[in-house]
Amino acid sequence: QQLPCNLYRVDPASGQIDAMVTDANCPNGLAFSPDEARLYMADTGRMYSDDPQHIRAFDLGPDGRLAGGDVFHVIDPGCSDGLRIDVDGNLWSSAADGVHCISPNGDLLGKILVPELVSNVCFGGRAKHELYITATTSIYRVTLNRRGVQHP
Repeated sequence: QQLPCNLYRVDPASGQIDAMVTDANCPNGLAFSPDEARLYMADTGRMYSDDPQHIRAFDLGPDGRLAGGDVFHVIDPGCSDGLRIDVDGNLWSSAADGVHCISPNGDLLGKILVPELVSNVCFGGRAKHELYITATTSIYRVTLNRRGVQHP
């Protein structure tokens, strides 16, 4: 049985599945802040409708529960799908025109323009300073002066 379109958490001890966010239109990409105190969630807004297309930010409690959930950043153009965080806490998000780099305060710092629709991003390379970008028909690699955060 397919579960409703929510953000879920699986309790590692019991295996119980709990709906953590039930008011999203289409929850998608997830990323934790470097200290794992904040969870970012892309809400693609059902992609092809007039529903909101933004990234929300939640505070993560020690018990795994979420608080907050305010809109952190609105993606324009397009919608956010894949998300990653760098060691400075900047959020890297896919968008219709490429990749958007967003500060920990939600301000747009810059864009990497890509001539195709971008679906996801990932930090890689030995020093984790290469950003891999998946797009409609291609994979791109961009070397950055930032390193991606690596969670255990």
